Amino acid sequence: MNRLGLGDLVIDVPGRDDGRALSLGVEPGQVWGVLGPNGVGKTTLLHTLAGLRAPRAGQVLLDGQALATLGRRQVARALGLVFQDRQDGFPATVRETALIGRHPWLSAWQMEGGEDLRLAETALARLDVDHLAERLVSTLSGGERQRLAIATVLTQTPQIWLADEPTNHLDLHHQTAVMALLAEQAAEGRAVMMCLHDLNLAARWCDHLLLLYPDGEACWGPRDAMLETSALERLYGQRLATAEVDGAPVFVPVR
Repeated sequence: MNRLGLGDLVIDVPGRDDGRALSLGVEPGQVWGVLGPNGVGKTTLLHTLAGLRAPRAGQVLLDGQALATLGRRQVARALGLVFQDRQDGFPATVRETALIGRHPWLSAWQMEGGEDLRLAETALARLDVDHLAERLVSTLSGGERQRLAIATVLTQTPQIWLADEPTNHLDLHHQTAVMALLAEQAAEGRAVMMCLHDLNLAARWCDHLLLLYPDGEACWGPRDAMLETSALERLYGQRLATAEVDGAPVFVPVR
């Protein structure tokens, strides 16, 4: 399952009764960025797409099948979710945590095998945390935990990535590495949808954008059509100056 559909979907944002119905498809090979100010429902949207929250109306579709009718193991094999915030459930090492990504592929009480370990080790190396494999997660910095969270989803091998602020806590080098990884996943035929606060990362790495406005309105489409300065200024309530760097637009707040 590698196509994610939003069929007249209205997300249930706490404290808000409005919201435009979203009807769009996230296709294999596409990288979607979800933009909007704090509180518009970006995280709520991703959690709804992952089946963790019920929509107010409409439905989420995986290859045309309603998400609500599918088993959790089937969904977990198709969808990988990178949370914005996470809690330490129990003491575990970095390697043990990455191997959690293999759970949807294992039967009850089945232990991880050599291929599962290989996938985890490869993912840890790809996210530059393989040298921390024996460390307890509780001892990691915020950026290291974020890279581990992404490595865990990479170990899961989903066909659809849902990433909530994937560059959270990361320095510039690792921000670029993570965005390149997500673009690589799309280039290999997977679908990617991520929430971002950094407009310039979205402009450089995404090919489609979904704009969520504070009044409940929304618009979506190919990146270049969405990067209209007037629309972005209304989105954020902020004047913007624009330039071009290395072939991509750059937006700078204006006092």
